[in-house]
Amino acid sequence: MSATHLQDALDTLKTTGVRITPQRHAILEYLIQSMAHPTADEIYKALEGKFPNMSVATVYNNLRVFREVGLVKELTYGDASSRFDFVTNDHYHMICECCGKIVDFHYPGLDEIEHFASQVTGYDVHSHRLEIYGTCTTCKEVSSKVQ
Repeated sequence: MSATHLQDALDTLKTTGVRITPQRHAILEYLIQSMAHPTADEIYKALEGKFPNMSVATVYNNLRVFREVGLVKELTYGDASSRFDFVTNDHYHMICECCGKIVDFHYPGLDEIEHFASQVTGYDVHSHRLEIYGTCTTCKEVSSKVQ
């Protein structure tokens, strides 16, 4: 992700009347640079050294604002902490069952599933979500060394 993504995101916030605070800027920049789909706690821990007076609540509140204006997607997985994804265009996730790492991928052939599902069920389809679970390369390497 580039400085252009950050500037576009800041412009989006400004046009929706959201004030750009140093903490808000840093949280947004972290989200753009991180491809790890961090939790609010992970973002807080990464930035607490730079902003010692910032609370976890500040991070959650900013993530809520970003979600409301369409800058991030909140990814929920049962009882686990929500993760946040700056990439809001349609894409899918590969999730490691060992360490929880999430990697984005795009497969355009799945776009037609919404149309097909609508035809078969009569539903008005609004979106879909695909997650594939497995073991990442790092965990596979660790596992093979242990055995």
